[in-house]
Amino acid sequence: MAFREVTMLEIKEVLLLWLSGVAKKAIARQVGLDRNTVRSYIKAAIQSGFAEGAGAVFLTDEHVAMVVERLRAPPVEPMRGESWKRCEQERAFIEDRLAKGVLLSKVQRLLKRKGVPVPYATLHRFAVKELGFGEGAPSIPVADCEPGEEVQVDTGWMTLLEPDLFGKRRRFRAWIFTSVYSRHRFVYPCFRETTATAIEACEAAWAYFGGVFKVLIPDNTKTIVQKADPLKPLITEAFREYSQARRFHIDPARSRCPKDKARVERTVPTVREDCFRGERLQTLEDARRRSDYWALEEYGMRRHTRTQRLPRECFEAEEKARLLPAPSEPYDVPLYCDPRVGCDQHASIAKALYSLPREFRRKKLRARADRTIVRFYLNGQLIKTHPRKPPGGRSTDPNDFPPEQMAYASRDTAFLLREAQKRGAEVGHFAKALLDTPLPWTRMRACFALLGLCRRYGDQRVDETCKLALAAQMHDLHRLERMLKLGPPAPKPPQPENNVVPLARYLRPAEQYALPLASRERKKNPEGEKP
Repeated sequence: MAFREVTMLEIKEVLLLWLSGVAKKAIARQVGLDRNTVRSYIKAAIQSGFAEGAGAVFLTDEHVAMVVERLRAPPVEPMRGESWKRCEQERAFIEDRLAKGVLLSKVQRLLKRKGVPVPYATLHRFAVKELGFGEGAPSIPVADCEPGEEVQVDTGWMTLLEPDLFGKRRRFRAWIFTSVYSRHRFVYPCFRETTATAIEACEAAWAYFGGVFKVLIPDNTKTIVQKADPLKPLITEAFREYSQARRFHIDPARSRCPKDKARVERTVPTVREDCFRGERLQTLEDARRRSDYWALEEYGMRRHTRTQRLPRECFEAEEKARLLPAPSEPYDVPLYCDPRVGCDQHASIAKALYSLPREFRRKKLRARADRTIVRFYLNGQLIKTHPRKPPGGRSTDPNDFPPEQMAYASRDTAFLLREAQKRGAEVGHFAKALLDTPLPWTRMRACFALLGLCRRYGDQRVDETCKLALAAQMHDLHRLERMLKLGPPAPKPPQPENNVVPLARYLRPAEQYALPLASRERKKNPEGEKP
């Protein structure tokens, strides 16, 4: 049976006519209601303190509300079946399991195991109505920020480019910047999501907006947030250094909390479908031109459902003048990495090699490389700097290596000649004769062997033997070593003379000691006298 809803105006019209002295039948005919309906209205008015013929002045909105409240029928409790009664009986069991995080479908199976079968629909209604199951916390909108303060960043996959010459299609991503106040957007397509592309996208965004926002609110992408934490998130070193250079603050949203950026949530599907879907894009540059046109002419000139303003118009009118100044020079994106120093005392940075001192071999260091210089750190302390080299290049500092190793590595024959001259004049002449070839570095091993003979047989003996070899114009190192082996041995250093220890000047006789003599001393005493 259907009922027609009676408005408050009709109730007020009935009461006005009744207070003016009009009969009930006339009121029913004039208003178009049933006489019983008119009688129920008048009865409720009398119960509320109205008097017939009191006049329309007595009728106010408060009095009409009192009549409506009396006319409102009390809610009728729906009929509950046996399943609901079983839920009532197991109320404590159901409430306890839900408090422990048990799924409602699992609670239904547990009840069935106890011999209490309950349909899931009935159990769900009971849990929602009686136990508050599924109720979320009330959502309170956060106050809007001031113009030019906050910009939120999101990233995601977009669509595929057109096939290239080999018939392959490549999918690209996009960094999406949305102003919180005006909802103006900037989209920057790219192939990879890295810290370098994040900085590159920010630089393009500041040029697009004409300034820098004071606060950047990213999601928890690993390229910006190294470790997500609601209280103290850890920002990657490269992006933190970039934020300090451009003077903006980073305030990441909490993990799996879309309400932290609710005003610009679900931007990725919107950009993918509205901006790129159905477009024929050949290259990444085509995608970037398309995104700029979409942000300025299509989305930017479309009235926003929340602000009821054009995003581009609102941004240019209220936000653009309040941004921080746009950067005038391109940012030098640094490269941070953790190379390990190899056995050759070199560390690899971007496919280039850099030398380090000997004590850092096999250690893991922290490196920062920009366009011109590479810095190495250990426990936060700077230990070495090198000029930046291209991939495949090498920067070696001679001071990082022992002199003899560096001489051999750099083919420094002059170093070997100087070392030989220190051993003796004839040794120097012999080394000079070894190196007197069109390719002197091919005789460096022979020079090292000559220095080794000096360490083994002594500088003086080798110097004398080299003098004999040079007189005979013999420059063979093996024969020189044979001459040293067959020659007279080196004189031994003089031994110190045996010094006679004089008797003690003040030696006392044995009789003056309290201890008895030893057995061997008693045998020497023929008289057998006791001392």
